[in-house]
Amino acid sequence: MSQEFNELLLSMRPEKTRTIAVANATDAAVLKSVVMANEMGFARAILCGDALQIQTVALSAGLDISGFEIIHCDDEILAAKTAVSLVRDGRADIVMKGMIHTADLLRAVLNRDNGIRGDGVLSHVAVLYSPSRNRTLFLTDMAMVMYPDLSAKVQLIKNAVSLACHMGVQKPLVVPLCAVETLNPAMRATVDADALQKMNENGEISDCIVSGPMALDIAVSKDAARAKGITGPIQGDADILLFDNIETGNSVVKSMVLFGDWIFGGVIIGARAPVIVNSRSDNEVSKLFSIACACKM
Repeated sequence: MSQEFNELLLSMRPEKTRTIAVANATDAAVLKSVVMANEMGFARAILCGDALQIQTVALSAGLDISGFEIIHCDDEILAAKTAVSLVRDGRADIVMKGMIHTADLLRAVLNRDNGIRGDGVLSHVAVLYSPSRNRTLFLTDMAMVMYPDLSAKVQLIKNAVSLACHMGVQKPLVVPLCAVETLNPAMRATVDADALQKMNENGEISDCIVSGPMALDIAVSKDAARAKGITGPIQGDADILLFDNIETGNSVVKSMVLFGDWIFGGVIIGARAPVIVNSRSDNEVSKLFSIACACKM
């Protein structure tokens, strides 16, 4: 980890250590991340899954998990239900995905009788940090809400603003991303962006500044904003990027990580507790960053 990223993590450490319930904790990167989180004072973990397999994976990775409680579960579905029940019963503060499909974990989270669903829309907020730029961006939604309509976009903005504020960004700048900066009735994204800006101006969306329609380059690059003569409230300094669909969001986030130096973290917001659903291909640093983000909620 770079010095800049390490300093960011240390600044995110919660006042009180949290407890993470890991669903099917047989993934080496997940175990590494919770061990690191424990060592850094973020959280302890309760590991749900096949006890022998969890211990075998930890041993192979050279990890000491002796300080963590392990709850044996015969399969991953039971592990998901157990992890969610730990949060519901007040024994844990965060649910984290282990070696399990996201859909299976979310079914346990959203179960009407035994889950931890909240009153609003669940959405995923990706948090990306670039050490070279010393910049943090919040992007939504690249993993949960596939094709948000206008009302869903309002909730996505509110969820992202909540996380940004918890992470110390006051009055975050929000851009509903489009291909152009002008309102075009034939392009639904620009119509929604214009409506979202007006809703922000009349107070229906608060605690942030929304400006759109706007293309990605204007949202994140001051040079691009200057070259195009953009004079609005956001000139390359956006904090939150709102995507019109999941394909665009997912592709942009993965491009930033694969082709740049951006470090990915993220959390699902809207349930009664944060839910971490990193891809199984994400490394332990990415998963640690997600834990840090969840601990800020």
